[in-house]
Amino acid sequence: MTIPFLDLKPLYGEIRTELDAAYREVMESGWYILGSQVAAFEKEYAAYCGAGHCVGVGNGLEALELCLYAFDIGPGDEVIVPSNTYIATWLAVSAVGAMPVPVEPDPRTYNIDPDRIEAAITPRTRAIMPVHLYGQPADMDPIMAIAGKHGLKVIEDCAQAQGALYKGRPVGALGHAAGVSFFPTKNLGAFGDAGAITTNDATVADRIKVRRNYGSRVKYYNENKGINSRLDEMQAAFLRVKLRHLDRWNEQRRQRAAEYTQLLQKIAGVQAPHVPQWAAPVWHLYVVQAKDRKAMTDRLDRAGIGWMVHYPLPPHRQQAYAELNISKGELPLAEDMADHVISLPMYPQLASADVAAVASALAQA
Repeated sequence: MTIPFLDLKPLYGEIRTELDAAYREVMESGWYILGSQVAAFEKEYAAYCGAGHCVGVGNGLEALELCLYAFDIGPGDEVIVPSNTYIATWLAVSAVGAMPVPVEPDPRTYNIDPDRIEAAITPRTRAIMPVHLYGQPADMDPIMAIAGKHGLKVIEDCAQAQGALYKGRPVGALGHAAGVSFFPTKNLGAFGDAGAITTNDATVADRIKVRRNYGSRVKYYNENKGINSRLDEMQAAFLRVKLRHLDRWNEQRRQRAAEYTQLLQKIAGVQAPHVPQWAAPVWHLYVVQAKDRKAMTDRLDRAGIGWMVHYPLPPHRQQAYAELNISKGELPLAEDMADHVISLPMYPQLASADVAAVASALAQA
């Protein structure tokens, strides 16, 4: 592979000394679950997002589930979700017994289209779960206005957007709560599974803290039938180190994305992502649409350039959601994207020369 789709090794090499020191600090402390590292990271990440509270949990899927739990959303309820997203958004809704109700995206930004949301609201609707997909913020002001009009909660799925800005404000504190993933490939990634919830609601934060720890606030005394979903000390220590570098890494992604966009404007058959004037994405993924995806990906393969498709099959077409009986063609925008999108190499250490090589291969196709 001449240019990999993603290479995490250079990042470790860049901050090896800091990460190794964090590892030793945790190991020498003798405390590995819900200790000082988790508490410190929760405080630091809440401040980074401009949120009043952060609760570290086991992974991003459980973060979304716990947000829904905190608002008493469950069987018989409906939650509006994007039709174009990773299936975890839908799975969180299903995990609490509620029903995901898909809404189509804005085809330019890939994010849920606020103009389509209100038509999907029913008497059973309890929440809207917008996803800041690929690192680009969803259009939150109209979403919040719709939620306010109908008495709904808004839960941001921030799995791919740590550090993204919406009208100058960080994602993660724009709705009533937000679920975050720190999977290793994310812009802020742990070295294993990890997640968090951010919110400005102290009651929500407290409910989640109890729920994540077996329903227990005091050891061996259980207030409810909780779960085990705790951010561990080692991952929190690593995330604290990486958080200090996140803005710099995101800026490097922005630079590479700008180079991609400029070069791709000259190539027929490739559509670069659209960025609204109010958005400052962090480019977790740089996703283009190709008129002839096979021709493009074949050429990338011959050039030794990595690529991926995010995502080849929308949630409503997965066997997991066959019971919804959503026929092919009912959600045409999500299906069209699944047929035409290509994710190009994107990570902070990607070189400008690599971006030029990717664009050249696409042009040759």
